[in-house]
This record gives sequence, structure tokens and C-alpha cells, in this order.
Amino acid sequence: MRQTEMKVVSQKLIADRVFELVLKGDVVLEMNPGQFMQLKPRRADLLLRRPISICAIDKDLEQCTLLYRVDGDGTADFAKLEAGDAIDVIAPLGNGFSPQETKPGEHALLIGGGIGVPPLYQLGKELVAQGSTVTFVLGFSSAKDVFYEKEMGELGDCFVATVDGTRGVQGFVTTITDALDFVPDTVYSCGPTAMLRVVSERFDDSRTFLSLEERMACGVGACYACVCQRTDDPTKSLKACDEGPVFRAGEVVI
Repeated sequence: MRQTEMKVVSQKLIADRVFELVLKGDVVLEMNPGQFMQLKPRRADLLLRRPISICAIDKDLEQCTLLYRVDGDGTADFAKLEAGDAIDVIAPLGNGFSPQETKPGEHALLIGGGIGVPPLYQLGKELVAQGSTVTFVLGFSSAKDVFYEKEMGELGDCFVATVDGTRGVQGFVTTITDALDFVPDTVYSCGPTAMLRVVSERFDDSRTFLSLEERMACGVGACYACVCQRTDDPTKSLKACDEGPVFRAGEVVI
């Protein structure tokens, strides 16, 4: 983890308020699936960095891809970035997912909701590369919010659920997972807390891994803004930015 400057390779709008940002820098060589970055807005009045998960990693080109949704002043500032611009980042942060938890030949189920979908893409790539099978289940509000369905579908089966039924199955990710005709060996999930809570209830804790979307200020474990209560000892906590954001199901209170 270090503070460094990265260059913008490209940026484009890929869904409603969702941008794909490609950055270049040698810090990419240190990145793993499920980790995140803290990006510094260029506006002087925006003091806090914004955490954005890493979607794709290309170590040969020293490039990483971030997908983010414009939800406030910070992300609106990022949306103005153009090719050639520089951006101040702290990366990589967090523990990330471990593809090694799934053995070659085993079947992993990757469940994502909304802007929690991006970190599952690189994980899926690495799982397939090691000889595992992957199935994606993605949940969005509406068709206008759907992204990376094609990219993930190139790695394995990809099912989409939308709340309003305008794309894929009408309902939630559980509408799809409850109807699956196989039992996954491992489950990886990232998305809203309510979704993660249901996932942790549906699948075996020992091989289910959840990436928490907590509000983060510093990103390095110093400010204690993202603490999660431990299930084995309610008087103790874990920091999502430092000891997470990925936890084994049942490890923290969701």
C-alpha cells in the first residue's frame, strides 16, 4: 500500500451514472482481486478521499479498471477526468478475495448487487485461470443500471435480476440463487448489507466470503469509521478497510 500518482488511460459512461475508469501505474503490480483504492478528488474543497473497488487488473500493461457510480461531489469530480490526467491514489487497500479458497475443478458462485458487482470480475478471471468454474448472479434496480453482464458472461454463466423486471429475472439475487440447480463449493459476494445478510443465511459460513460496503474515511484503519462488530465477541470489532473488506461469513455482525 502506498500513495502514488496514476495516469488516466480512458474513461467512459457504461450505465446510468456508472463510469468505467482505466488507470495506469506500477502500483497495479501489487493489486489483488477484491482490494480497493482511495482516490483524491481534484477539487480543493473536497478533503476526503473516495474508496473505489478494483474491477480488473492487467499487470502486463500496469493498468487497472475501476467502475464507480456518481453519487456525490467526489465521484462527480472523478467523472470529469480525461485521458492523460493524473490522479492521486492510495493503493492497494484491504485484504481482498482469495481465489485459492476454491480448488481447481470446483464451482464458485459469485453474487453481486449494484455497485458491489465490480470486484467480482477480476476474481472470476482468476478463478477461471486456475481451472475453477464460475457462475455469476448480479442484481440491479433496473435495466439502465446493468453493467458488465457481457464481460462476466464470457467467464461463465451469468444471471441478472432487476427489481422492476426490465432485464433478466424480476426480483432479487436470491430469486435466482434459490432456483439454481447446483450446490456451489464456494460463494463470494459483494453488495448492499441487506443482500449480504441473506447470502450469509443461505450458504455455508465456512466457504462463503463477503465483501462489506462500509463508509470509509481514511482507508488505512486509522479513523475507525468502518468498524464491524465481531460475532464471537461483541465487545471487539474489526475494521472493514484494513482487516476487511472481505470477511468469512459469520465472522462479523452484518
